Amino acid sequence: MKKASAVMAVLVAGAGVWAACKKWTAKPPEPAQRATAAPGPIEETVEATGSVLPYHRVEIKPMMSGRIEKLALEEGDKVAQGQIIAWMSSTDRAAILDGARAHGPEMLKKWEDTYKATPVIAPLPGVIILKNVVEGQTVDASVVIYAMSDELIVVAQVDESDVGKIRLGMPVRVVLDSYPDRVENGKVFDILNEGKNVSNVIQYSVKIRLDHVPGYYRSQMSANISFIVRRKDKALLVPAAAVSEKDGVKRVLVPGPKNTEVWKTVKTGLETDASIEIVDGLSAGDVVLVRHAKYVPEKEPQASPLSMGGFKKSDAGARKAH
Repeated sequence: MKKASAVMAVLVAGAGVWAACKKWTAKPPEPAQRATAAPGPIEETVEATGSVLPYHRVEIKPMMSGRIEKLALEEGDKVAQGQIIAWMSSTDRAAILDGARAHGPEMLKKWEDTYKATPVIAPLPGVIILKNVVEGQTVDASVVIYAMSDELIVVAQVDESDVGKIRLGMPVRVVLDSYPDRVENGKVFDILNEGKNVSNVIQYSVKIRLDHVPGYYRSQMSANISFIVRRKDKALLVPAAAVSEKDGVKRVLVPGPKNTEVWKTVKTGLETDASIEIVDGLSAGDVVLVRHAKYVPEKEPQASPLSMGGFKKSDAGARKAH
């Protein structure tokens, strides 16, 4: 019995020494980084994806069956309303010209002057976005010769949870996947009333007219759109990581007397992933302390070499870094 008690005493003493060593060798917490509250711009945005599309897409088809004799425009060309964009022969004219061609250029010229080609007219001003045939091709009334657009716009797909924040005239930034370093500005001019179910998420189409449509824009290009809900050019900002919340109260950590740290209550405004606006509680130039630690699972305690079985896995918890 005395021997067992002696063994237990040695184990307890050993465990105490191991725990003390762990405490002595524990790393001290990393010092907080210092940041200064400073004025700067901040904005609240709604992010969405979309594409460049024609506002009005018009397909130009022949009024009759026949043969395309001449195409006057290429894709990207601007066109005026009423402008002749192609010439074609009816099926009868094409047959007559082919027969006359066999009798020489004089006979061909005679029938070309006698039996004039039929012009194809642009129905509205705009830009040619598709050339769908070639000269000499035989077509019927169902074949698209050209497709044109009066202007290119951007159509964004906005989730149902965000569409309530979108309003007519709202400023917008657009960046194409093809040109990620170029930003174009525009405004919302239409919000469609009917949504679409996309992967069990209701989305609404929002139409955007750019302040200027650059030449590199092409129909069907993918776009990333930022709707600017609110913006302040001179807000008092601190890093987002400097603000925490406890019991519904926002607070920041500031330097206290004699190298201490003190929590200070603040009121916040606009927020982004990087910055938070401070409405009340700080002034420009005030220093805040930033600790980047977040909730992380605590590593399982290392078992003492003198313990019987060590710690159980369930003994390891999680802690919040301060």
